[in-house]
Amino acid sequence: MNEFNEYFKSAFTVDNIIFGFDEGDLKVLLINRGEEPYKGKWALPGYFVYPNEDLDTAAKRVLEELTGLQNVYLEQVRTFGAVSRHPFGRVITVAYFSLIKISHYNIQPSSIAKKAKWHSVSQVEDLAFDHKEILGACFNRLKWLVRSRPVGFELLPPKFTLTELQHLYEAILETELDKRNFRKKILSMNLLIDLDETQEGVAHRPARLYKFDKEKYEKFLAEGFSFELKESKKKEKKPRKKVRANLA
Repeated sequence: MNEFNEYFKSAFTVDNIIFGFDEGDLKVLLINRGEEPYKGKWALPGYFVYPNEDLDTAAKRVLEELTGLQNVYLEQVRTFGAVSRHPFGRVITVAYFSLIKISHYNIQPSSIAKKAKWHSVSQVEDLAFDHKEILGACFNRLKWLVRSRPVGFELLPPKFTLTELQHLYEAILETELDKRNFRKKILSMNLLIDLDETQEGVAHRPARLYKFDKEKYEKFLAEGFSFELKESKKKEKKPRKKVRANLA
C-alpha cells in the first residue's frame, strides 16, 4: 500500500459563490479572511472538507460557519485543481453557487471570517487564492442559466416591475436589452401574474407590479426553455448629404 501514499496527501475544500441582486446591481458575498494564507484579503466563503464529510454537506456547513446563512440551495459548478493554487500544499476545491434575495438573509460572519460583505460583481478586483477565476466561472454559469431557465426570479422581491426584471437580466448578461423585445418575450411566456397593483411612494409614474407563477416556474425548471434576448440597437448617425452650390 506504500506505493499509494503520495495519492493521499491532497486536501479538499469547498468554495461558495453566493449571488444577490440589490438596487439594480448584481452582487456577490465575500469574506475578509482572519487567518493565513491571505490574511486580511477578501475571498469567497470557503474552507476545508472534513475527512468523514461529503462535499454537499461540507459546502452547507462552511457557508453557515463563515456567514451565518442557512437553508440555502447550493448547486455544484466545477472543480479547480491547479497544483499551485494553495501555498500550503496540494488543495483541490469544489465550487458551489447560489442565488438568494439579499433582504431575506442576515449575514453574521464568524470563524475565520472577520467580515462578510456584499460586493458588486462588476467591481470585484483582487481576491485570495484563485477565487477571481472561480467567481468568473460561476458568473459565466449564471449567464448561461438565465438563458436556459428563469432563475432570475429567485433574486427579485415577491412583487416586482418589468423594469426591475429587465435591470436584473441586464446586470447578469452585462448588456443593454431592447425594452420592447424584452417585455414582449417575457409576457409571451405567461410566466408572470399581473397583480393589478402599482408601485407606491415613488417619485415617477407608478409602474404595474407582477409576481411569477410558481406552477409554471417549476414546469420551466423541469423542461427548460430558450430565452434569447436582443440587445438594444445603438442608433447610427446618418452621413450628411453633400449639397453642391451652383456658382455663376
